[in-house]
This record gives sequence, structure tokens and C-alpha cells, in this order.
Amino acid sequence: MTGYETEQEAFWAGEFGDGYIERNQGKGWIASNTALFARILSAADRLDSVLELGCNVGLNLAALRHLLPEAELTGVEINAKAAALAAAHSGADAVANASIFAFEADRAWDLVFTKGVLIHIAPEKLGDVYAALYRLSSRYLMVCEYYNPTPIEIEYRGHAGRLFKRDFAGELLDAFPDLRLVDYGFCWRRDRQFAQDDATWFLLEKR
Repeated sequence: MTGYETEQEAFWAGEFGDGYIERNQGKGWIASNTALFARILSAADRLDSVLELGCNVGLNLAALRHLLPEAELTGVEINAKAAALAAAHSGADAVANASIFAFEADRAWDLVFTKGVLIHIAPEKLGDVYAALYRLSSRYLMVCEYYNPTPIEIEYRGHAGRLFKRDFAGELLDAFPDLRLVDYGFCWRRDRQFAQDDATWFLLEKR
């Protein structure tokens, strides 16, 4: 676990993270993500810059490039192979190979988001990620994650301590009282056109 604060970081930076790349690629994902982000962004005002924390190979960034052709897109990804693929193929302007906990910037983006990332963060470190989401955003935050009203842990591909469900958006709203809920929705794995992975998204705005 050299160089990382948590077991989860080392897990995703290493061989398991490399295997995830192979299981999660393809134009179908980009199409589904484009449909999803079109729904989400329809509730927001103009966006000139977007930051994704935990971008993997850049499938979300590729979808956003179609929807926001003039926007500045930036990704942060802990797995070196995934970060290189995102930098080469997503259309992002910049991709940093770094842990969310190590990423630093002296600026903010119009929208900062995670998608399928908070569920893999060590629960005791979630507060740090919430703080990063809030600090790095100049206006909007979005989380698209597995939802559960109370925190629970689920075995993930035979591994314990690697997947957690909870009310991430609710905790963000409680932690930062100036945030307000703009919109939310559910994306279903059995959608006949644009399937996702049973995640719930929440778009929040700084007041």
C-alpha cells in the first residue's frame, strides 16, 4: 500500500484496477453516458469547465465532450493505465494521474462530479472527498452512485471493504448547508436503450 492512505486506493491503482479497464470500455457506454448527462445537464446553466474525480478511461468525459464541445474538461484518475487511456481518447483537456486525496488545484470548475467512485471510498475518508468536491466546485456538484438510506457494505467481486452504499448526496447537503438540490434521478440497468448500473444521481448547487 506504499504511497496511499487507504487500502482502497492501492486496490484501484493496482491489478484489480487494470482488470476493471478491460471490463468497462466500449461505444455503448459512451452512448448511455451521453443520454444520462444530457438529462442531468438540462437542469444546469451554462458550463464552461467540468472536473471528474475518478474518471477511469474517460467514458464520462467522452460523453461530455459531445454535449459540451467548447467546455474545458479535466479528469483525475488513480490508475496509471486508465489515466493514460483517458488522456489519449476521451477528448479531455487534461487528465491527472493522482489519488483524489492527493489532487490539488488553485482553481475551481463550474461542475465537479463523481460517478461510481464514492461507493469505493473508505467510509472514514468520505469527508475528505466531500470537502474536495465542494472546494473544487465554483457552482455545481454532481454525484451518481449506488444509493441506500443507511450505510451498508456489500461484497464486491469476492472482496470485502471495497463497495459501500449510503446517502452520499444527503451527507453532502448536511455537511455544506449552502448547497441546494437542483434535480435527481435514477438510471436503471434494464433500460431498453441506455442502460446504466442502478445508480441514483443528484445535482447540487452552491447558493
